[in-house]
Parts: sequence; C-alpha cells; structure tokens
Amino acid sequence: MTYILLAAAYLLGGIPTSFLVARAVKGIDLREHGSGNLGATNAFRVLGWKPAVPIFIVDIAKGWFPTAFFAAWDGATGMAWTLAYGVAAVLGHVFSPYFGFRGGKGVATGAGVFLALAPLAVAIGLTVWIALVATTGYVSLASITAAIVLPIAIVSFQGTGPIFWLSLALALFVLVSHRANIGRLLRGEEHRFGRREREAS
Repeated sequence: MTYILLAAAYLLGGIPTSFLVARAVKGIDLREHGSGNLGATNAFRVLGWKPAVPIFIVDIAKGWFPTAFFAAWDGATGMAWTLAYGVAAVLGHVFSPYFGFRGGKGVATGAGVFLALAPLAVAIGLTVWIALVATTGYVSLASITAAIVLPIAIVSFQGTGPIFWLSLALALFVLVSHRANIGRLLRGEEHRFGRREREAS
C-alpha cells in the first residue's frame, strides 16, 4: 500500500496543470511560449493572472493532499513517509511522467507540501511572494525569495528537524532550478509580470 501511494503522489504531482489550462483557455502549448516551463511562473508570464491563479492553487493542492493524507491512509508512523509523499509529489511536478519528465520548478507544489507541515511558515512565505510580485513584477524573484524565507520561518517556529532540513533542500533546489532566471535578473533582462513574451526567454 505504501509504495502504491508513493507512486500515486508522484503521478498526482505530475499532472500538468498549466499545460491543461493553457490549452483550454488560450489553445496554446505552454512549452512553446515564454520560458517553456510548465509551472505557475511561466503561466503568469504568458497567460496573465486570471488563468494563473487557479493553476497556482491546484499546483499547491498537488503537494498538500498527499502530504496531509497519504501517511494516515497507509498507517505509517513517524515523519519519514509523510515527507516522502511530499517529495514524491514535488518530483512528479518537476519531472512530469506525462511529458517526458519535463515539468515546472516545484515552487507551488513545494509550498503545498509545507502547507501541510508548517502552515504558519508558508503563510509568511506567501506574504513575501505576494508583496514582491506586487512591488517588483518579478515572479521568479518572488519565488526565489519565498523559498529562502521558508526555512528561516520554519527554524524560527519549529526549530531544526526533518521539516526544516527538507525546506532547506527545497530552497537550494529552487535556487538551482531558477539559475537562468537569476542570470536574467542580474542582467536586467528578466520579464516582469504582466508583459507577454514574444519570444522564449
């Protein structure tokens, strides 16, 4: 049962929300627009905020649901399997089995995992994310900063432990996966929220 649920968490995380919404709303393949990434950030860039908000919410739910419920369903005790289900969902989102193991960058789905594990820390990270998007227009900068804030908030409220170390690993992963965005930010070439990209960035 445990390994079936682990596979289910991976397959759930891999559901390409942004691709499906882009097809339904705009009739486009999101992989051919903007950065080509199948995550909420590129959806914000290409589709605008109205279609991107439900994408963001569903991607969060893909991480929250298996983390919150799967360990109880299989009767697992301790934190290890709870964390494993969350990690599987994030890996599914980043390496979607439905598109040749190509997906998003894991920010929203990772936020969903920690919404189940450390909701107050996620609320702080989300506040930072909203504030930065509103003031700078850079969704990538907001995502990177929120990922860094998350482990700081967790260690402040819950101390060091498995949840903190997982949040630190996620923050490092987000930094690595956004390395191209960081380069564009440093060069002043990153696109701001609200601008439609005419060519791949």
